[in-house]
Amino acid sequence: MTKTDVVIAGAGPTGLMLACELRLSGVEVVVLDRLDGRSGESRAAGMHARTLEVLDQRGIVEPFIAAGRSLPSGLFAKQLLNLARLETRYPFSLMLLQTRTEALLDQRAAELGVQVRWSSEVAGLRQDETGVVIDVRHPDGSVSTMSADYLVGCDGGRSAVRKLAGISFPGTPATLTAMLGDVELADPPDGPTVVAGEKGNVSVLGYEPGWHRVFTTVYDVVISRDEPMTFERLRDWTMQIAGTDFGMHSPRWLSSFGDSARQAERFRLGRVLLAGDAAHIHFPAGGQGMNLGMQDAVNLGWKLGMVVNGHAPDALLDTYHDERSAVAARVLQNTRAQTALARPGPHGDALREVFADLVAVDDVNQMLAGMISALDIRYPLGDGHPLLGRRFPDLDLTVPDGEIRLFSLLHTARPVLLNLNDDPRLLAELTAVTAGWRDRLDIVDARCRGRFPQAAGDSELSPPAAVLIRPDGHTAWITSTGDTPDLTALESALTTWLGPANEPVGPDSWDEGERDRGELVEQA
Repeated sequence: MTKTDVVIAGAGPTGLMLACELRLSGVEVVVLDRLDGRSGESRAAGMHARTLEVLDQRGIVEPFIAAGRSLPSGLFAKQLLNLARLETRYPFSLMLLQTRTEALLDQRAAELGVQVRWSSEVAGLRQDETGVVIDVRHPDGSVSTMSADYLVGCDGGRSAVRKLAGISFPGTPATLTAMLGDVELADPPDGPTVVAGEKGNVSVLGYEPGWHRVFTTVYDVVISRDEPMTFERLRDWTMQIAGTDFGMHSPRWLSSFGDSARQAERFRLGRVLLAGDAAHIHFPAGGQGMNLGMQDAVNLGWKLGMVVNGHAPDALLDTYHDERSAVAARVLQNTRAQTALARPGPHGDALREVFADLVAVDDVNQMLAGMISALDIRYPLGDGHPLLGRRFPDLDLTVPDGEIRLFSLLHTARPVLLNLNDDPRLLAELTAVTAGWRDRLDIVDARCRGRFPQAAGDSELSPPAAVLIRPDGHTAWITSTGDTPDLTALESALTTWLGPANEPVGPDSWDEGERDRGELVEQA
């Protein structure tokens, strides 16, 4: 029986991102996928600002930016959102097909030593307090077994892992059918186009030269997911709604789906966890699905690494459900709202007119832009400072060796205690308090260059005196300049997120696992 630390079911963007995160912690990972290789299907078509930020936090964003095309706007129920004013280095949507995203993540995973096994379908699982045994079915019908400390289902909306674990998937059923085709057009529109009809609407977008994506939505018609999608159906419904099929031909990829919105009752059951579409499905309004899954992976990866490496108790994994299930529920809610806003008919027309006036208000536009981009997420880590629980901004910093960006400190997926204060006594206090966590914590003494961004959506903030930043970039503890730092609260935060303190250790006393992790970080 093969043994590894973590088995991930599903080699899509969520599964690959999680595998890469775990390898940065030195965790052994095997990724299983029932397909025999990459399908070549274009699927998800873009990334939002927060996903680009988490890629930047790992030092790998540049290839994604180079491969995509940036747009300064997003959509909420077909209403344009201005992203240019978002407080981020990436105030735009990146048009990048999932095929290219997967290729770049494949490359990253290979560099980090991730094992991906195709034609390997999870067919059964059994778990106890010591681990999980997974039955793996192969194309010839044979079944082998694997054991792991944890199993993570990243295997899509029809997740075998979720079903085998017995985790319920409540939600609302479909009320419409959406048909999508990547096709060539003999008579394309001049630019991005939305045509509303009595039964639904048609969107036409050009992603790459020579072909377009036609997205046709028919309300109050629900077609079984098991019924094959055909080019003829897409063309016929497009003609009925738009009065033209734009001369579509030569389909590259066809798909159909509904607007059912469901969320796993639990994102964790013992040693089985869920992420991405395995944990939540929704209508792709606003292009949030793949982004939501990749951000699930970044929230879970460092926590699972802490637990597998024996630093933190497995209760830390409960915070993954607590934090990400709330985020997913909000996405399900806003996608339901978007499908309601796009519904054809006089009542829908009236609602859209009112909504268009609201979106024209800057504050409303910015609120929706923050929601769709996931920049406004605040985990419930306590009250007090407006940045607590939020993503910490990518500051320009001066350190003894020169000038850096804050996100570069997170490339190794380790938590960072950042001192921004000139008072050497504070740095000495922070160093003393954190001595028992130095094997899994970096302390950085720096100064902020330039303005401190409007990161919390409030008035501009002064740079804090010191801050504890989790590996996913969220603020776990913070103290303001001029305030007496609550060092007891810092110790509590360190214990919560990094596990109990150890006796201070130096590099000479690292065990082999810790030495391997350091080598991985250098390779990355």
